[in-house]
Amino acid sequence: MEQRDRAYKRTLWTVVFSQLFGGAGLAAGVTVGALLAQEMLGTERYAGLPAALITLGSALTSFLVGRLSGKFGRRSGLAGGFFAGGIGAAGVVLSAVTNHAILLFLSLLLYGAGTASNMIARYAGTDLAKPHQRATAVSIAMVSTTFGAVAGPNLVEVTGSFAESIHIPTLAGPFLLASAAFLLAGSILLLLLRPDPLFLAKQIAEADLQQAQRSAAALPQAESSKRGIVLGAAVMILTQIVMVAIMTMTPVHMKHHGHGLTEVGLVIGIHIGAMYLPSLVTGILIDKLGRLAMSCAAGVILLAAGLLAAFGPADSMVSLITALALLGLGWNLGLISGTALIVDATTQATRAKTQGTIDVLIALAGASGGAMSGVIAANASYEALALIGGTMSLLLIPVVIWSTFRKHSV
Repeated sequence: MEQRDRAYKRTLWTVVFSQLFGGAGLAAGVTVGALLAQEMLGTERYAGLPAALITLGSALTSFLVGRLSGKFGRRSGLAGGFFAGGIGAAGVVLSAVTNHAILLFLSLLLYGAGTASNMIARYAGTDLAKPHQRATAVSIAMVSTTFGAVAGPNLVEVTGSFAESIHIPTLAGPFLLASAAFLLAGSILLLLLRPDPLFLAKQIAEADLQQAQRSAAALPQAESSKRGIVLGAAVMILTQIVMVAIMTMTPVHMKHHGHGLTEVGLVIGIHIGAMYLPSLVTGILIDKLGRLAMSCAAGVILLAAGLLAAFGPADSMVSLITALALLGLGWNLGLISGTALIVDATTQATRAKTQGTIDVLIALAGASGGAMSGVIAANASYEALALIGGTMSLLLIPVVIWSTFRKHSV
């Protein structure tokens, strides 16, 4: 038990350390990916392609990292994903220097591997956590991501100036930072994530089972809960779709109503802060009040965000900031609750593979939400999109009720 506690703390601090850099690597794609594509291609028509390629790369990597982690451990799987992301970011810089569009697209696909590893790393902290610590462990990893994710966009001008000084296009500068950040995050995990938390957790589980059998007080071997896996996946997928759909079209909505880039940056910055910064508090609440109750709370908060975005005055910064902050908070509750449900419902033997598969679905859900948001806003309005998204979030409540009913009927 003492060994487990020491290894848990070491693992958590290693994940936190790596996420400080991993979060910084995320900034490039979000901040200047579309602008770089527009500059290189000379048209806005394909400006949305970088986000789609990064998402696709993230989805593919989530699948691969989940399987690699199951066979070779968290250390190899996560480090490999971060290294691939670092190489991809370097490829983006090279494509900008050579003005090679195909290389840009391939590099953005590979860059998505770093964003996937950054998200999957949250699971590593839960491997050795006790059941009442799991949501808190996820939240600590997410809070550490915030610092890099907030610092990255604020370094865009600095990295752009540095890139110019070495004769690299300005918009490629943030990808220089992303490459270094992802490579550092991968190196930290490769060197410091010892013992591997996934393998150690499996050894502890096997030892506990053998001890119980020897003492004639055999504990039933844990089995994966399909209901828990479905519930956890549904919570995360629904919250991802709603959050991405409303967030994606908010800058466009704001520009249509006369808000400048400074105001757009402020609203999106507060939104991102609300996605991650509350994690320490929300993680503790989820561990204490329960995953199901907080999943329902996520649905209610997302509904409030959708209603305020739909009916609040479009020229009011207070209204927009509040709506997007609630949107981030609802996503936070849904992601941490869903992650904890997945960990609770899986065994050590199947956990990494299942987590990777579910993160593929989450990535694809985000891509779908972004794509649908443009179609709905173009054919109806932003207000209709926000209202649909908010109403859709209420599906979390019947999903939780279904889970509870099934649990009592089995």
